[in-house]
Amino acid sequence: MSGTEHTVEEQSPDAMRNAAGPPRRRPRLDRRHRRPTVTDLLHAVPRGRRRSATGAAGVIAALVAILGLAAPASAGGGHDGRDKPTVVIVHGAWTDAGSFSDVQQQLQQRGYTVLDFANPLRSLSGDSAGLASFLQNRTSGPVVLVGHSYGGAVITEAATSDPDVRALVYVDAFVPEKGESLLALLSSAGPVDPSALFDMVPYPGAPEGDVDLYLKEAAFHATFANGLPRKERADLYARQRPITFGAVNEATANEPAWTSLPSWYVAGTEDGSIPLALQERMASRAGAELTTVKAGHLAMTRSPAAVAKVIEQAATAAAHS
Repeated sequence: MSGTEHTVEEQSPDAMRNAAGPPRRRPRLDRRHRRPTVTDLLHAVPRGRRRSATGAAGVIAALVAILGLAAPASAGGGHDGRDKPTVVIVHGAWTDAGSFSDVQQQLQQRGYTVLDFANPLRSLSGDSAGLASFLQNRTSGPVVLVGHSYGGAVITEAATSDPDVRALVYVDAFVPEKGESLLALLSSAGPVDPSALFDMVPYPGAPEGDVDLYLKEAAFHATFANGLPRKERADLYARQRPITFGAVNEATANEPAWTSLPSWYVAGTEDGSIPLALQERMASRAGAELTTVKAGHLAMTRSPAAVAKVIEQAATAAAHS
């Protein structure tokens, strides 16, 4: 795929909600037709047997039945998503899948099943193997992989393990070539001083010399969560998840997935973590369709509609591949 570029101007969430009008009220269901609740099923178990093993098994089976009935509506937002690829989100370092919550909600409302991979952030090879196992055991049918930051390297390594993966979407992400590490990619754009950026914390069982990396507060606000409201930045800083130094310094071992799969790239023009020029170079090298948004490193949080739109473009292409 040849690289093309789009620029998106993002509407504010309030403006989009006002334009959509007041929410519709759902009609009240007659008691005879409403979905049974947990309480209803518990009362259906005979009183004398509620404390027995058989009664407990019945309650568990009932709960499983309720969860099974509720899952399609929750995952698909009330739409039939059987003809749509599953979207698997792979978050990066110093955050979690919650940074994609608005994107996830918009995709679910359009009928997509969205799954979040809890990226361990321990080692590139180990995290990629974990994603490969996740895809094998938690998905069926076509898949679109979405990677943010370090998550881009993980999907690049893991995607070819599953023939059902049809497309890659990178969001402010690293797109390494075989044999490249994240640290090497960043260093190619200029000198990197880890001691100025990170608080380094030893962790139990670490390989010799390895540490957990937490972003220092000033660096977090200025380069990672820039463009977001101060309170949101403070909350994200307090909840940041560390990545190991070994993970960012580990070179990729596999042929990159973007050599055989179509890819899309969303680049924040104000990204302070991965310079825009480096993002554009990586996207061009991968032949990705490039979209730029006025956002920092967390483009999916600042510009969720734009990111969701690009993911849907990739999913539409994947559905017809």
